[in-house]
Amino acid sequence: MANESTSSTLSELYTEIVAEAQFVASEKSIMRNLVKNYAISGGGKAVEVPVYAAVSAAAVAEATDLANTAINPSSVTITASEVGVMTTLTDLARNSAPRNVAADVGKLFGEALARKQDTDLTALFNGFSVALGDGSAAITPAVLFNALSTLKENALPTDGCQVVLHPKIAYDLKSGFTNTFAGLDTELSNEALRSGHIGKIAGMNVFETSNMANTGTAGDYKGGAFHKDALAIAMMQDVKIETQRDASLRADEIVATSVYGVGEIHDSYGVELHYDSSIQA
Repeated sequence: MANESTSSTLSELYTEIVAEAQFVASEKSIMRNLVKNYAISGGGKAVEVPVYAAVSAAAVAEATDLANTAINPSSVTITASEVGVMTTLTDLARNSAPRNVAADVGKLFGEALARKQDTDLTALFNGFSVALGDGSAAITPAVLFNALSTLKENALPTDGCQVVLHPKIAYDLKSGFTNTFAGLDTELSNEALRSGHIGKIAGMNVFETSNMANTGTAGDYKGGAFHKDALAIAMMQDVKIETQRDASLRADEIVATSVYGVGEIHDSYGVELHYDSSIQA
């Protein structure tokens, strides 16, 4: 009796794909956890985020009527669009593979969607009006203190700010405070040498991601120092897996999609860090 591939016989296989993809996407995406997250629901494919300007209080004399302060927020519209990836899983490949093909496909799809989200969000660093560096020099710890001073000048709390750099750019930062990896008698230097992680500088957590586009010059990347409210991602649909049977091909098309949009909310809440790696020519 010939084997039949139906939705009922493959249901458990595809359930594994969905679970794996969602787990990997959540774990692999750095930027999504560092920015504001909005949900698009109730129809439409966009979310409008109100942006309120700061208001000032003033001294008033006793028995003097207060002047009226108009509250007129601006808004930023984030429109979602689809991203996706597809593969065709043949019956022969699925049935003869020694590994769990469902989990492998889910891992690949989840990582691809997570990388796309990160790349879209890190691309927004280029939109910050304030920029440090011109892509011709290596980054130093002093740069991060400079960036923090700019953020705090806008009354932003240090504990809500973070730094995201490409690993090749972060190399020079680590080199700077470890005396070119010879070691210094400081907690930060020892931790960098021990674990390879920077941790905190100037009160800001420093993250590294390779999901960042090169500017066109080798080793030249644009990172960012920013407050969580500077950028946002609006999710309309998280990871979704669909299948379609192709009987003549004896295979199933497996499609993974996500629908989301990204945008800059507060331009003054971020600083572009444009530096060059000394080790990537």
